Amino acid sequence: MTGSLLKVLVCDDSMLMRKKLKEVLKSCGFENVLEAGNGQEAINIYKESKPDLVFMDIIMPVKNGIEAVNEIIGFDKDAKVVMASSAGTKEHVREALKAGAFEFVQKPWETEQIDKILHNLK
Repeated sequence: MTGSLLKVLVCDDSMLMRKKLKEVLKSCGFENVLEAGNGQEAINIYKESKPDLVFMDIIMPVKNGIEAVNEIIGFDKDAKVVMASSAGTKEHVREALKAGAFEFVQKPWETEQIDKILHNLK
């Protein structure tokens, strides 16, 4: 399956971070990119659009990334969620993986890290 056929959801309360990640995804051939500004929006969009991959920040208003991952995995046990956060303490990583995330990327991430995750998805 090519990137152009896959749907990716980017969830971050920083519009700048969403824009940067969206640009990286597009440069890697992923054109179908959805955006959410908090965990609750991500849950709602996930349930409606069922993206193939989710990039999720941890620290956000309304509902944090760990809570959102728990709900998304509860809705779809096969969901692929990558936590992308600057709050990358060992406890956060452990919580994210326990919640069902399959990968953790420390901000600021490198394009190569994102590309590797995308290649593993294809």
